[in-house]
Amino acid sequence: MVSSFAVFVPPVITVLLYVVGVLPYALWVAKRAPSKPARWAVIGTAAAISAYGAGTLYGLAFTKPMDVCGDLTGRGVYMDASRHYGLTSVSVDAFPPSITCHWTSGNSTQAVGLWTTALLFAGLACALVSFALLLIHRYKHREAPHDIELDA
Repeated sequence: MVSSFAVFVPPVITVLLYVVGVLPYALWVAKRAPSKPARWAVIGTAAAISAYGAGTLYGLAFTKPMDVCGDLTGRGVYMDASRHYGLTSVSVDAFPPSITCHWTSGNSTQAVGLWTTALLFAGLACALVSFALLLIHRYKHREAPHDIELDA
């Protein structure tokens, strides 16, 4: 069982990052009036960064992944919340962020919320498509080189 910290804090921090990012985004949109693909590229990039940050925040996956999976008992064994199964191993992947807990029962549980992976890939897809649209638009609307006249 995952702690309440791991369940509630990463989504709250993700929402907080969005709230903090709204003011600079609004100022940028009001001042520069960017195209829709440019705005979606920024939104997709922000979503991907926030999701990756939230995914790695789950129990600080890269520093103490065993603490994310179970509780340390007085005997030095990590157990699940119901104290029925011991932790045999933990698999940590950096991209997409995931922590897989392997138990003595033979079952495995995922400690990082599924929403972080979904938001990460949705943000990356949005940013990728938007950047491609921006590059296509720039390529189509670039100025053709002017003919150079030679002086005699």
